[in-house]
Amino acid sequence: MRAFITFEGIEGSGKTTQIQLLSEKLDQSGVEHVLTREPGGTPAGNQIRRLLLDPANRDLNPLCELLLYQAARAQHLACVIIPALAEGKLVLCDRYKDATRAYQGKGRQLPEELVEKLNRVDLLALEPDLTLLFDLEPDEALSRARQREGSEPSEQSRFEEEAMDFHQRVREAYRSLAATYPQRIRVVDASGTMEQVQERVLAVLKKNFPSMKFA
Repeated sequence: MRAFITFEGIEGSGKTTQIQLLSEKLDQSGVEHVLTREPGGTPAGNQIRRLLLDPANRDLNPLCELLLYQAARAQHLACVIIPALAEGKLVLCDRYKDATRAYQGKGRQLPEELVEKLNRVDLLALEPDLTLLFDLEPDEALSRARQREGSEPSEQSRFEEEAMDFHQRVREAYRSLAATYPQRIRVVDASGTMEQVQERVLAVLKKNFPSMKFA
């Protein structure tokens, strides 16, 4: 099946765990799909990812940060997402354009019109068919994030170390986006156990894609 589904949420909301669980479920059901992430998804994108998430780069200018994310996304779209969709595949992506709107737009307080102008550039204009937004209070989410077993500091800490008001702005931006795009963005309560959240995810997918079968 051809569809582009993105998973969004603040640090520690559980979206990465849930997208991986869904991928495993699809594998068990024999559903061909592509699992990818942002920033990253390509060799060049992964190099940009390391730069963006490295806690040593705390002084990155917000505009520099925004342009690096968009550069990684352009490569990702050109090399992975658009070709997979052209082949009629299901694409699951951990973070996408809504993360830029929330983190760089509201979190870093860059002008919304600048963010959206970049989002509308030809190659970058693709929007998901469905976005699952994992919603959780920032203090609980960050507590989860910091207790993750085996987490790599270089993968996580630059954003986790931001002040609580930054994370609150990002969460409120995500909730505002859900209200603005209710047909595309479905809010998933990210509280509770991993299994409880997975059931909520599957319920959303079954409602939006009735033909999607799970083993």
